Amino acid sequence: MISVLTIAGSDSGGGAGIQADLLTIGALGAHGLSVIVALTAQNTFEVKAVRGVEVDFIKKQLEAVFEDFSVQGVKTGMLWDKEVIELVSSSLKKYEVKNLVVDPVMVAKSGDRLLKEEAVLALKEKLFPLAKVITPNLPEAEALLGFEVRKKDEMLLAGKRLLELGPQAVIIKGGHLEDEPWDLLVFSDGYLWLKGERVPWEAHGTGCSFSAALATFLGMGYELQEAALKAKRFIQEGIRMAKSVGRGFKVVDPLASLKKEASRWEVIKSLKEAYCKLESVASNAIIPEVGSNLVYALEGARDEDEVAGFEGRIVKVRKGFKRVGEISFGASRHMARLVLEVMRFYPFLRSVMNIRYDPIFIERGKKKGFKIFSVDRKKEPEDVKREEGASLKWVVREVLKEAQEVPDIIYDEGDVGKEPMIRVLGKNPQEVVDKVLELLGEGEWKLK
Repeated sequence: MISVLTIAGSDSGGGAGIQADLLTIGALGAHGLSVIVALTAQNTFEVKAVRGVEVDFIKKQLEAVFEDFSVQGVKTGMLWDKEVIELVSSSLKKYEVKNLVVDPVMVAKSGDRLLKEEAVLALKEKLFPLAKVITPNLPEAEALLGFEVRKKDEMLLAGKRLLELGPQAVIIKGGHLEDEPWDLLVFSDGYLWLKGERVPWEAHGTGCSFSAALATFLGMGYELQEAALKAKRFIQEGIRMAKSVGRGFKVVDPLASLKKEASRWEVIKSLKEAYCKLESVASNAIIPEVGSNLVYALEGARDEDEVAGFEGRIVKVRKGFKRVGEISFGASRHMARLVLEVMRFYPFLRSVMNIRYDPIFIERGKKKGFKIFSVDRKKEPEDVKREEGASLKWVVREVLKEAQEVPDIIYDEGDVGKEPMIRVLGKNPQEVVDKVLELLGEGEWKLK
């Protein structure tokens, strides 16, 4: 197992600093080491106080780590003052650290200062030349260079100027951009834009977790560009799944990717149980001519391979129906696109089943109090019809863009080449199947 060291401050709120770094390193499968240089009295909305650790004790921590462990990667975060930066720089030089990521932490998310002004010059002169990569955000880049960095062309100029300070590469984080949060990797012979995705909240601890992930991937042997891309994907997932644990900013979740992977078995288990209930009770009156499918997405799913369904669909067999294949992720691209589009509006609606259109089903749904929405497929634009996979996205957007209530059912009466269809939505497969059975009515259940 590789070991990765974080040299930073402690966050008593657990959302950033050493705590976030160690969670990140461990989540990626490495052993986390730490040297604490400062203590903060901090929560999700403010830093109440900062206390630096005695330099002699920081030196002892560094000696203890490097005398025992083979350290493949190092990241620095909050270093607080000039004396600490000089000590850390001389120690990293002494121990010939190769994969050093410097996150030039200056100000907390709350706006509180985490690096003394007189320490900025030491950061640039002593630590940057040792770094494989430095990772400033836009305000930090401005503070380091003395000019405004607010646009992508200004980021590129800033990256080149920062490269002149000695690091092998620079990643300028674009979370403060007005549009999409692009990051920019600049190296000696080129640059690479790292696309991000804007979420409607700010998260505490993003810079810490990103730099810790980058140091870990570099320590694992990934080349810089691949390590940067992997770290970007990792932190994007952590931001999207950020947790509300206090009264201030949400906290980035470094375990988001692990949790998502761990939940795969539960998704498949839920689909199996829901299907068994449906098959044991329902007649094939619910199955459309094109076949049916029941899908369930991972929490926070973003692509079709994160949605599980039945291979080969569910088809009519005599008076009943059978699933043709096994349950797997990516099995139903068609239905996956639908549920992913639904989740853009309602992230908790992670399961959908398509069933045969019958006006009787719609009437029963209305009597049960279901929230039912319809769309006229004849109004579907020609360019949407021609684009692969665009039709169902259009259906969902047409219905939900003006919806004021959480939908239970979306249906249409078809068009040329389009079979009429009902889509039943729910938080999980069990909820979807229960709704389907209410639409079917006991009169059309299988005889027990």
